[in-house]
Amino acid sequence: MEHSHEFQNIFNQTPETQAYAHGRVNLLGEHTDYNDGYVLPIAIPQKTTVQLGFSLDEQHHIYSQELNEKITIFRNNQPSGFASYIFGCIELLQQAGYQIPSLNLYIKSSIPIGSGLSSSAALEVATLRGIRQLLNLPINDVEIAQFAQQAEINYAGVQCGIMDQMASSLADTQHMLFLDTRTLARQILSFPALAEILIIHSGCDRTLAGSKYNQRRSECQQAAHLLGVKALRDIDDVATVEILPEPLHRRARHVVTENHRVLDAVEIIEDLQDNSASRFGELMNASHASLRNDYEVSVPALDTLVDILQNASGVFGAKLTGAGFGGACVALVASGAGKNIAATVLDEYSHAGYKGKVLVPE
Repeated sequence: MEHSHEFQNIFNQTPETQAYAHGRVNLLGEHTDYNDGYVLPIAIPQKTTVQLGFSLDEQHHIYSQELNEKITIFRNNQPSGFASYIFGCIELLQQAGYQIPSLNLYIKSSIPIGSGLSSSAALEVATLRGIRQLLNLPINDVEIAQFAQQAEINYAGVQCGIMDQMASSLADTQHMLFLDTRTLARQILSFPALAEILIIHSGCDRTLAGSKYNQRRSECQQAAHLLGVKALRDIDDVATVEILPEPLHRRARHVVTENHRVLDAVEIIEDLQDNSASRFGELMNASHASLRNDYEVSVPALDTLVDILQNASGVFGAKLTGAGFGGACVALVASGAGKNIAATVLDEYSHAGYKGKVLVPE
């Protein structure tokens, strides 16, 4: 088992099993998942691996290689930080009737924290997968995503939708996952022809719990209430939101138009036309403008990086990815050109006073 000697060094035993889960990048459908809307993520190569063994005392012991930090969790004593996600997963499984013994967990991850690439969802899904394997639990991949989402909401304090966890649990790195977050109906779609993903970190980290993420969710709930619908997903005509006061009008307008962009992208892919990448890229550009102006979740670093990307040769479209407030940008670029484009973009980004980092391609 990979890195089992590291587990041995920390816990003085060999691991019983290990599991992993990939991060994700969202191509379209930002901030639509907690509005019961549509999303279009794809998994990225970076992943989180969790090795598990049985603890010899009545406590859970968790070690993070990236943080070089070991946490001991006493029963019913919720920890803070990264361990809160794992504690939440264990607690929810126990509440569902599963007997979870005391565990040792060793975490290793290549997903940058604060990048908007779902490091937390990957940690949750990998943990749940590992416990499922260790104890042979009868839970499927959708249920793993649902447990993971509830762990993030109830124990990490982020009122997230289910996109990140579903993507981490069900998506792969070669196809897009078209997901209806209300019904969980999903479809695996081909990637736009003659194109690849370029992901660049802006150099500006963010934390969702401390950002305005939960505020945006509350604003959407207020807007839906004023419009008399269960969720903004139920609004199809963007003109309907015109009656809302500011800033609810702009928040709702983003969600409604973003849902349309996802559905338009699915049609583009299904049409199998030669210019699918160009048309898809235009939707990504429009998505960023909406996230910046209507949803107000961008920051100067992200706007600068996106602007450079959108104007670079070989780039079909670019936008912030994830919740915003920092993190990474994703671009759809000509196949095979990602590394060269990244070098040019980072040079210009550096001259603008920022320091970015290429995440994909590795």
